[in-house]
Amino acid sequence: MFFAQMAFLLYDDRTMVKVELNSKNTPVKLGADILRGKRNLTEKEIAILKSNQNFMENDDWSNFYVSEKEGEFNPSLIQFSFFSGFVVLGRLVDATLNYNDLHLKCGISNSKIKDLIAGDDFVIKNVAYLDNYKISNRVILFNVTEICCTKHSKFGNGILKEGEPEENRVWIGVANENDGRRVLPFESMIPADAYLWSHYRDDNDLLARFMELTESGNTGKLDTMGFIDDDCVIKNSNIIKDTKIGKAAYIKGALKLKNITILSSEDEVSQIGEGVEMVNGILGYGSRVFYQAIAIRFVIGRNCQIKYGARLLNSVLGDNSTISCCEVLNNLIYPFHEQHHNSSFLIATTVMGQSNIASGATIGSNHNSRSPDGEIFAKRGFWPGLCSDFKHNSRFASFVLVSKGSYQHELDIPYPFALVSPGEKTDEAVTIIPAFWFMYDMFAITRNKNKFAKRDKRKVKVQNIEFDPLAPDTMQEIMGALDRIIRLTADYLKEPKNLQGAKDYLHQNPDAQFTLMDMTCQKKYGALIAKPVKAYKMYRKIVKYFASSTLIEYCKAQEKKALSLSDINEIRKFPLFTEWENVGGQIIPSAKIIELFNLIKGRTINNWDMVHDYYNQCQSEYNQWKVRYSLYLLEQLYSRPIEDFSNLVYQDIIDDVKVVAQDIYDDSVSSREKDYTDYYRNMTYRNQKEMEAVIGSLSDNSFLIQLKKDTAQFIENLENVFEGLAK
Repeated sequence: MFFAQMAFLLYDDRTMVKVELNSKNTPVKLGADILRGKRNLTEKEIAILKSNQNFMENDDWSNFYVSEKEGEFNPSLIQFSFFSGFVVLGRLVDATLNYNDLHLKCGISNSKIKDLIAGDDFVIKNVAYLDNYKISNRVILFNVTEICCTKHSKFGNGILKEGEPEENRVWIGVANENDGRRVLPFESMIPADAYLWSHYRDDNDLLARFMELTESGNTGKLDTMGFIDDDCVIKNSNIIKDTKIGKAAYIKGALKLKNITILSSEDEVSQIGEGVEMVNGILGYGSRVFYQAIAIRFVIGRNCQIKYGARLLNSVLGDNSTISCCEVLNNLIYPFHEQHHNSSFLIATTVMGQSNIASGATIGSNHNSRSPDGEIFAKRGFWPGLCSDFKHNSRFASFVLVSKGSYQHELDIPYPFALVSPGEKTDEAVTIIPAFWFMYDMFAITRNKNKFAKRDKRKVKVQNIEFDPLAPDTMQEIMGALDRIIRLTADYLKEPKNLQGAKDYLHQNPDAQFTLMDMTCQKKYGALIAKPVKAYKMYRKIVKYFASSTLIEYCKAQEKKALSLSDINEIRKFPLFTEWENVGGQIIPSAKIIELFNLIKGRTINNWDMVHDYYNQCQSEYNQWKVRYSLYLLEQLYSRPIEDFSNLVYQDIIDDVKVVAQDIYDDSVSSREKDYTDYYRNMTYRNQKEMEAVIGSLSDNSFLIQLKKDTAQFIENLENVFEGLAK
């Protein structure tokens, strides 16, 4: 009667706390697999446990199981703890676990535990509340306020359990603040998945299938236990709820971890540090989150860092990226993104990686409608200058460098490798120098490929990534920019229908000085296109360089020095794709994406692992598609089949590509030499010896040494590759 009255007093419709009065003598039923190799306690062991000030809700300790192997359970290692529900322990012997300078004796002490399955050789010390968790071998739980898991936990995945309403599903509102591009997170999600889901929104059947792929394998049963894998260390932390933690993860000083998966392995250890809050998401292998960082509704890729008070909300972040100090809301970000300044701000964008956001940059801070539904779309290599801000909606081609300034009108920059500068006034045209990187900073473009490859610390590479700035996606953009310059030149010459005449003018007047006006590049005021002739010539050289280097690589793979007509015939057998997309960092033909969608809707592909297999199949054929595209590019530049190329055409290709190759090396040397010869660079050093001690010797620069060898070899290969085709 007393207990029934207590329940009535503590629980009614107005309270948040419910007291459940369980029968203390009802054994909990556990599966045979859980109890395999386990036994109940002996009377002597129960006596020792009680003498060590341990308490069990079930007085006869019938729900407490230990290893049945002789000598694998030492009851004296459990002290001052309270148990309820069921407890299943692996080996518990007199041993010590060490992690750096932390040394703790195995056992359980000063803890309250309910429904626990533990592996071998573990430490649970000063855990105020541990409920419904399975921990594996050699796990340390030390000074933790709460570790618990609900039966309906999803560990950050966008799935539902039995009886749950649709509104309980966790979505990530990437790329747009109004959730119009939202995606469901799942443990194996990569940026390629998020891109296809968020940017093909006009096919309802496809979107429904994406949800089905995410639910694949979900039983929906309300039987979830939290999980902590082998060799994890969790210490001095506050709340860890509904969390799945992978092998060897290290968590110290975390404030709140709720409904998340922490992917970790011995080769790619993930870490979470002081003051961190993470709710509703997936943390990738080998990633680190430290120092008061906050992540809410997220998927964070492999080898990422989130730190120094950064706020990452409603975003998918690609592998090998760093977010620190800043605010990042509602974004889809591809691999190799750098944003580490307190004053930078990124909202409602798709940024296709290999990007760097400067201090003071506020990207997406201005809306131009009554609803916060604007977007910014930037292809790879996006690099806005200090204190730049942009208005929704804006779009940028690959490797666009934007000068410092406040851009008050929408921008659409279709020229890759360009420099964009603001006008002196807000009601003026912006200025664009197409092909700027190739004219003035070839070293930066050359270094990018090696830089990103060197920074890729992933042990397992699920997301395929194209490191080279010169690839089919950027060549496609260059071809579009060439066509645009020709059309604008025809308008400048007052002969808008005479495109061939405009093309001839660009070829025949290499020193012509004029600017073009491209009105679509900025709303209302347009853009001045500076140095169009030089840009046109440089773009063509770069296309030839890409095509030639790709054909050289093909010859190497075939163990040949030169192409023959039979080789050309073989290349023509490869599929020709002329439209390409950057899918999470991987360059895939647009037609193959449509093929993937048809396979998904036709139920040939039924889970995300199969989607990833499809990406990998595309990657395995990428070089063939690329060499076929290279042949197509050369034929487009010279407006004839390669079989009709004359010796003069081949020599023109070789001459232009040689210039590019030599410029790459010369510009690289020149760029680095400035660090040693410029007065203002040198004035902080007392002498040459001190300077070399700080920045190294120019003659010892390994990148330049290797580049010199590579350039000489490339030029030799270039002179050979077309010999078999020359007439």
